[in-house]
Amino acid sequence: MTTSTVFPHVRARGILRVVAGLFLLGVSSVAAHAAGCGEPIEPGQHRLTFQSGGVEREAIYVIPSNYSGKKKVPLVLDFHGSNSNPAVQIGRSHWNEVAEREGFVVMALAGSLKGELPNTHAWNVPGVTAGQGADESAAIRQLLKLAKETLCIDGTKVYASGYSGGGRMLSQYICNGFGDFAAAGFVMGLRAGTPVEENGVWQPRRESCQPSRPVSIIAFSGRKDHVNPFEGGGRAYWRYGGEVALNRWAELNGCATRAALEAGENADVSTHTDCRAGTSVVSYVIASADHAWPARTIRFQLASSKDDKAIREVDATDRMWEFFKASGGEMIATVAIDAACADTQKTAAISDGGQGARCTRTSKPDSNVPLVSDDL
Repeated sequence: MTTSTVFPHVRARGILRVVAGLFLLGVSSVAAHAAGCGEPIEPGQHRLTFQSGGVEREAIYVIPSNYSGKKKVPLVLDFHGSNSNPAVQIGRSHWNEVAEREGFVVMALAGSLKGELPNTHAWNVPGVTAGQGADESAAIRQLLKLAKETLCIDGTKVYASGYSGGGRMLSQYICNGFGDFAAAGFVMGLRAGTPVEENGVWQPRRESCQPSRPVSIIAFSGRKDHVNPFEGGGRAYWRYGGEVALNRWAELNGCATRAALEAGENADVSTHTDCRAGTSVVSYVIASADHAWPARTIRFQLASSKDDKAIREVDATDRMWEFFKASGGEMIATVAIDAACADTQKTAAISDGGQGARCTRTSKPDSNVPLVSDDL
């Protein structure tokens, strides 16, 4: 069930007032309402609006069936790509399904810029879009504040994932010193600051990425991604490659040694596990992947188990969640591909963003690949 909720920036006796709105499509209903821990909320997907810097912002949030309002649960923010929106992003990442299974809340905010496709948005990424839209960082902070005030959220277990342009937005948010997230995941969009060319080489501008504290990072990249190329190049917002970004995050996190590398048939994995504050930096570079959200192409094994039966196929979202739960340490990767997986097998339909339940040797193209100008 999907309801619509308004979160006005109004306080009465120090308590944020949550005002119920309407069902989508004009069907009247009282929306779910809570003031922190203590009150249950109707499970399912809800829409909300709230004020940030005098601008009305839109988001959706997903409540799992076992949410009681009495037990604090984790929160995951899901950042959509350019020329997309929160609903499409959750359909792509399937965070709603993982949240239902694992019992946490998901929120997805709409970017403040209009996308080049109808009913889509993009992000006013600091240092990139020259202030063309609203203050995204302020809106993210306001959304997190509302979540903690109106839902029963464990503030030590707040995480985020970003796809493409959403990954660039999430990267810069952390770079700008906002330490809200215990861990962050990136699909085709990890950055480590704005690009600058020095002596003919593109690299992150060091002063543009100054995180307030170490944060565990997990990133997925595709060798066939021509939108945000892993090798570097591309549009003005991109330029330096994925490996450069990963190395910079390892440096920012104070990782003591070089990454451990595993090469596989269809994926290479690099892992830094000796970083400050127990953080880690993990990268999956998938040979057959383009700009789509990776489906079940890689196997993973519980680090605590040597039982071969513990090896199981998961997609990028499942892998992120295991990484988040451990803040980087619970699972290790094996890069074997299911030998029974034929080349002809496909992931889910393009309308689902290339997300699927079956393994594949190729990734379906994303139906919402960014078609943005250089400054996005």
